[in-house]
Amino acid sequence: MKALRSLAALPLLLTASGCTFGTNIDNLMSPPKLSVEQEQIYSALTDAAGSSISLKYPRSGKYLSAFIVEDIDSDGGNEAIVFYEKTGLTMEENTLRMNVLDQDGGKWRSVCDDPIKGAEIEKVIISKLGTNGRVNIIIGCSLINRSEKNVTVYNYSPEERVMLSDFSSACSFIDVTDLDSDGTNEFLLLTSSATGSNAVAEAYQLDEEGKYHQYPCELSGSFTEFDSLRYGKIGGDRQGLYIDAVSGTGSVQTDVIYMSASGLKKVFETPEESLSTIRPSGCLSLDVDGDGILEIPVQTISPGYEEAPESEQMKLTKWQYIDKDNRLEEKCCSYYSVGEGYIFVFPERWKDRVTVKRDVINGGEVVFCAYENGKVGRELLRIYCAEDTPSREDRLLSGYMLLRTRGETSYLAYIPADTGNNSDGLSAAAGDVAVGFMFSE
Repeated sequence: MKALRSLAALPLLLTASGCTFGTNIDNLMSPPKLSVEQEQIYSALTDAAGSSISLKYPRSGKYLSAFIVEDIDSDGGNEAIVFYEKTGLTMEENTLRMNVLDQDGGKWRSVCDDPIKGAEIEKVIISKLGTNGRVNIIIGCSLINRSEKNVTVYNYSPEERVMLSDFSSACSFIDVTDLDSDGTNEFLLLTSSATGSNAVAEAYQLDEEGKYHQYPCELSGSFTEFDSLRYGKIGGDRQGLYIDAVSGTGSVQTDVIYMSASGLKKVFETPEESLSTIRPSGCLSLDVDGDGILEIPVQTISPGYEEAPESEQMKLTKWQYIDKDNRLEEKCCSYYSVGEGYIFVFPERWKDRVTVKRDVINGGEVVFCAYENGKVGRELLRIYCAEDTPSREDRLLSGYMLLRTRGETSYLAYIPADTGNNSDGLSAAAGDVAVGFMFSE
């Protein structure tokens, strides 16, 4: 197995919940300062729309500014799109708007202004689709309660000076990607379940005549939301989207979709196959060894806890990958602490020979112990999360090694001294611990 690497370095392409695709602009303390060009565009906007406006910022995605300056009509020059909201209107009026500006003699001027269906802009994508050469402006929005989402695809007509729209749909997730690796992009849309129905994934390709070709695929369950969506290889060569979805019970299970010559397909052909990946909320599919192939976490009871009440059981996580025949195969085993935000991947020699317990007396340390012939043996490793400086310094003085820090939390490990009388081959080395430890998000 390749050396494990920090998840921070992995090409995790997507993590989304609903149509909220990441950074929340509400967290900004104040609007960003405008550049000289943006000031010029803003001045032209207020000349056309008036001064009773406020800028609106997409919540996630590549475009996080209220100003987008791109060549949206393929004429070799840039146009500007500005998202804003009119103030002082009644609740019945649509306040969210999109203004397109172009340059005339070196000066910006408004050429069209249109309402946008929604209260907040969740994500903007600008891309060509399929074999059609037009530039598409894809805007995902949420309504006032943010539980209802929609997406609209626009394209700008410079001759008519208008934004044209030929696609609109409810959505839970949107993206544009080359899912089948043919050199052209598909528009990907996921919709969570309606009452009594399964969630649906759809891929759209746009042909030279401007016709959408739809490829739907019903997912394996009545998923109420999508916890995480990440791209990764399937069976070594195909590109797929790993969907960690939340069911009505609050558990997470995984579906994996990909594009074939005949359309959008699922790796798990039956709901039962997808159900084999069910686990508690927060356990997300990850590339734990950095090889570009995502692994799906499936929990198992730690050795020695089989007869214990469920509330007292400790769990290990087996990471499973999809082989070329769409079968799940085990890659490695780990301890996965969702609450403390880390994963420790076991050395290969620990497989089926190590169990885990929690030392409540010593601050909830996680203790890894040898397990042979149905009995818990010697300690091999301890991992502790120190949430303040005194706790960290106390552990360091006691011989613990610092693994990582995140915010105010320090992650430390203690390896008991090897007396030289241990012949089981399970002793942990500092390298094992450093390589096996990683953050889960």
